[in-house]
Amino acid sequence: MKTWDLPITHNPLRTRDDLRQAFLQLSDPLKPYYTKGSTRLYIGNTGTSYTDDVAGMEGFSRVLWGLVPLLAGGDNCDLWDIYVQGIKNGTDSTHEEYWGDVVDYDQRLVEMAAYGFALALIPEKIKSSFSEQELQRLTDWLDQISSKKLWDCNWLFFLVLVQMGFKKAGLPYNQPLMEQTLGDLDRFYLTEGWYADGVQGHSDYYVPFALHYYGLLYAKLMEADDAERSRLYKSRALEFAHSFIQWFDEDGAALPYGRSLAYRFSQAAFWSALVFAGVEPFSLGVMKGLILRNLRWWFQQPMFHPDGTLSIGYAYSNLIMAENYNSPGSPYWALKTFLPLALDENHPFWTAEELPLPKLPRLSVQQPPHLVICRDEEHPHVLAFNPGHIGTNEHTHTSAKYEKFVYSTFFGFSVPRAEWGLAQGAFDSMLAISEGDNLYRVKRKTEESLISENGTIYTRWKPWLDVEVQTWLIPGTPWHIRVHRIDSSRTLDLADGGFALGIDQGRIQLGSLQVDQRKHAIRASNDLGSAGVQLLYGTGTVDLITPHSNTNLMHPRTVIPTVKMSIKPGSHWLVTAVYGEPFSSSAQSHWKAAPSALVAGNELLITMSGSSIPVFKRALD
Repeated sequence: MKTWDLPITHNPLRTRDDLRQAFLQLSDPLKPYYTKGSTRLYIGNTGTSYTDDVAGMEGFSRVLWGLVPLLAGGDNCDLWDIYVQGIKNGTDSTHEEYWGDVVDYDQRLVEMAAYGFALALIPEKIKSSFSEQELQRLTDWLDQISSKKLWDCNWLFFLVLVQMGFKKAGLPYNQPLMEQTLGDLDRFYLTEGWYADGVQGHSDYYVPFALHYYGLLYAKLMEADDAERSRLYKSRALEFAHSFIQWFDEDGAALPYGRSLAYRFSQAAFWSALVFAGVEPFSLGVMKGLILRNLRWWFQQPMFHPDGTLSIGYAYSNLIMAENYNSPGSPYWALKTFLPLALDENHPFWTAEELPLPKLPRLSVQQPPHLVICRDEEHPHVLAFNPGHIGTNEHTHTSAKYEKFVYSTFFGFSVPRAEWGLAQGAFDSMLAISEGDNLYRVKRKTEESLISENGTIYTRWKPWLDVEVQTWLIPGTPWHIRVHRIDSSRTLDLADGGFALGIDQGRIQLGSLQVDQRKHAIRASNDLGSAGVQLLYGTGTVDLITPHSNTNLMHPRTVIPTVKMSIKPGSHWLVTAVYGEPFSSSAQSHWKAAPSALVAGNELLITMSGSSIPVFKRALD
């Protein structure tokens, strides 16, 4: 891996001008890649679920999420001339680069939201740049969304943003349709400020960087027109913020969890929308810190091409983890985090002192998204323990992105290269199960799950109809415990994977990998950190799996400490203690302080080091 010596990697990100410069440092490298008619942006040749023609329009549109706030804040930018020409040509049906008529569920419906946002935030600048006929073409093209089918999820907000843009620009708009759609969006609300991305959908980053983000835009821009809904959206966002802050560690990294992680620093967009809307669940200094630390963390990752354009991937360029809808221009959705540029230089946000995170609890049970957040008290490290979900979807690597036992800001998570074997499967933080044919299944959805008040997780899942697994998770750091009961009609091979430890020579020059292996325990360590597993109960062995490259989101090459066990038909128990922490002088003593398990009569008792009180007790029936 190589971190290119790009200007943005040296940006201190302290002031409004630093953030303005960051936008230019991200957008200037794009200039050679606009088409002749300026309607599309092509920065790569990878494919997606929609045509290359649409992908180019997507890339063009996503830059608006940063450009529009910059212009709204009073800055000039020569990129605007490209966008004026591109919008004029893209909405002219007689032009060779016309964006085309849209159909139901069209990706171009997604991108229309950026133009609605622009009409709402900089209406006079658009009106002064377009003739009456050109403005009519733009509104006619955008209004296609009013008669097209949208996926029943955050997509509904795209229609709202278009209609809101029409209204704020003084153009004809469809108030009843906007009201109806806003009502439909309320079906996704859960409790405690949380939404699901659709009825019975997942609660992932689409809650903060989509549903809340658009809701806060609406709350701010429509406050005088729809005071009641504005108050509602602000109230929900206020409540949500107290949960979502738990997803960030002290260095600025946020939990890699769920889909669309190629949007990277959009993780902080929610905080930008709060500041824009004037909602303060925390002080401006705390929110400023959340935004800027996240951006600083990201701009130190090797996620750029040598020319300064963003790649598809997470911490580095990685198509394996990408979604079917990620085109080369998709990552620029992350520019939504640049919304504070819409605030003028005298806004208190810019003069506020950047503050660290407030004191947060070590353990946070978040029932709506089905997660237990655990903070490491010695390191900037946040973990999310997860029972899984009763529903699933057909997005890429759904099991890896939503069903692992734990997600980590430090270790990330891995996705499979293929289904053959443990190396190709890269089964970190999962129990992988095979019928002895080296083809492994993992949890794709749960049949039943429960999170107790103290954070203990129970989940029941079925990799086959005649195989049932009950799993209990006891969260913690650097150790956590997994208890599995497997009732099977089949002969099976089991592999319980720990964290994936990076071994690539990247930004941090790592020393050689040190492996500490005993009969029932194995740990891998280097200058980055340590990861290990210990078999507490069962008839298995331990192994260090070397997955195929580019399976992990954080590091191209990793090792995964793993407990392996083979069982015959019947009922069996497997108890694994999993260890992982960033580099620490205390790592050796932490490793030695492993949990323990014993059987008293017919009862399994598990205790943590230094305590005689069981954290888990269950009859081995």
